[in-house]
Amino acid sequence: MQSLLLLRDRLAQAVALGKGDDFPYAIPGLWVDPAGPPTRRAVNPYRFYLERVEEILHHPPVPLLRGPDGAWSRQAVVYNLLVRATTAFDHDGDGALSLEPVGDGWQETGTFLKSVALLPILRALGFNTVHLLPVTAVGVDGHKGNLGSVYAIRNPYQLDDRLAEPALGLEPEEEFAAFVQAAHHLGMRVVVEFALRTASLDADWAAEHPEWFYWIRADVPDRTPDDLREDAYGAPVFTPEELAIIKERVARGERTDLIPPHPIYRQMFTPPPPPESVHKEGGRWIGVLPDGTRVRIPGAFADWPPDDPQPPWTDVTYLRLYDHPDFNYIAYNTVRMYDARLARPENAVASLWERIVEILPYYCRRFGIDGAMIDMGHALPPDLKRRVVQAARTVHPEFAFWDETFSYDAGLVEEGYNAIIGNYWWAVWRPEHLVRGILRPLAEMGLPLPFFAGPESHNTPRAAARPGGLAAARTAWALGCILPAIPFCHSGLELAETVPVNTGLDFTREELPNYPAQRLALFSAVAYGWENEPNLVEWIARTLDVRARYADLIADPDPASFTLLESTDPFVWAVVRRRGDEGLALVVNLDFHQARRFSLSLPTARSTVTDLLGGGTWALEGGRLEAEWPPAGCALLELGHERARHF
Repeated sequence: MQSLLLLRDRLAQAVALGKGDDFPYAIPGLWVDPAGPPTRRAVNPYRFYLERVEEILHHPPVPLLRGPDGAWSRQAVVYNLLVRATTAFDHDGDGALSLEPVGDGWQETGTFLKSVALLPILRALGFNTVHLLPVTAVGVDGHKGNLGSVYAIRNPYQLDDRLAEPALGLEPEEEFAAFVQAAHHLGMRVVVEFALRTASLDADWAAEHPEWFYWIRADVPDRTPDDLREDAYGAPVFTPEELAIIKERVARGERTDLIPPHPIYRQMFTPPPPPESVHKEGGRWIGVLPDGTRVRIPGAFADWPPDDPQPPWTDVTYLRLYDHPDFNYIAYNTVRMYDARLARPENAVASLWERIVEILPYYCRRFGIDGAMIDMGHALPPDLKRRVVQAARTVHPEFAFWDETFSYDAGLVEEGYNAIIGNYWWAVWRPEHLVRGILRPLAEMGLPLPFFAGPESHNTPRAAARPGGLAAARTAWALGCILPAIPFCHSGLELAETVPVNTGLDFTREELPNYPAQRLALFSAVAYGWENEPNLVEWIARTLDVRARYADLIADPDPASFTLLESTDPFVWAVVRRRGDEGLALVVNLDFHQARRFSLSLPTARSTVTDLLGGGTWALEGGRLEAEWPPAGCALLELGHERARHF
């Protein structure tokens, strides 16, 4: 608790000196009382944060979820926090989110201190795990927006300076350690996201180890996303015939002699320059080859499929994990679907692998984190991934590994993963896919790993912005809370936020111009709608209260505990969780546009059922429920013996 105590002492010293009363500073009402009005409240920042830290310290310690090798993940209820955005707020009320500190050194973008203050609120809502998007130092070369992407990692061993409060004079490392200590004291695990196969274009490592990066001639221009000319740099261009062959061969699992990019693309790439020649020009690394050729580090792009329409990632590059003269270029077969001739032990860049393997043990020892989400972990070489997992669990035997994959692959269990993102965020908005791809498999055979049952992520449209609006968002969240999965609240969901954080998944080309980088929190200083009304705060608290009371039943992956019931209407379904005398049923209308009248037979002897979330009551005859649900309507019903309601 040393860092948390240091944080308290700094705040107490400032309060004792009478600091903080001489400038305007306000916070969202929800930071004080999640059940109260969300409107802004004026506070003395030193006094407010001191009271919140002391509240945490005086709270009796809460036991953490337990389980070897990250097995505790199955019981996790996750709040996903983008630190610099989640707690961003216009504190001085001037109508703008300042990039520079206000008052006597307070950030308006989000910080670890403000995230500490949020922890008691999150715990009271029912979350037991916090998942942080990357918190490491961010690069500036090629960055989008006014801050740059948190995935543009300049140095994975350093934290982003912006995440500390200058008013306290503490390094971000000290404040982050305090955050983890506060979370642990409240019984909350901390999982941090890491990108291990990419780095920012101006990564610190480039000067010391240029051989860890790909290089192209400095005179080669970058092309725009819609430009397919091959004499400028961008994702390699393949003919339709080549694409068809590539996709077919990869689908068959072939990895030998995959079709390479065209010669004009491969010839842009050069050998790494000597370390002594690498220098910064206007914030960009430039190297000089022995023959005088000037070279630069190229940007990245979506690596699979080769014709992925995502815009280029102008602020990051791929690390050179393997070195082979025939594969000196960035393409699907060198950074994802590694060609068999390349992916050999003798071609591994050993010094880079060693540095990557040491990252997670460092965060375990220095900060005490409990797990890692590996950005595109399934795209790491299997041998490197095994070493990463083993090294972290040698230091922290309960360390959890989560994978950013959408497929439910049993092989991930053998690789050491405890959970995956999955595709609930996509399927829940498409009833046919939800029933066929998730609900039926859960009822018939189960799935090998728990997935994130969240209706949105930082790469997708916001749930409240989907067809059906707030009602659909409420239902999509409630459904995820009774599945043998991991309830996953991407920050802003509870506020009914409608502006996405990024546009990486499930956006149409027509929608993309509506969300320039300046509007997106992944790239720019953006505050969420902390004063929004109505919101989902109370709804989330109710659903998680029910889940907590039935935690063992709901988290049970055994298909015997899961029944999927069809009603007389094809859009109305009941998800039943039952074991022995206890049971729950969520009856849900998956039509987010129209009301549906239905009849449904529930497995209960009760004469009436009451919605644990909304309070409505329905009479049953022989277990038969006949009703009309509004668009996206749902009710969570107890099926056990008649007894007094819990609340």
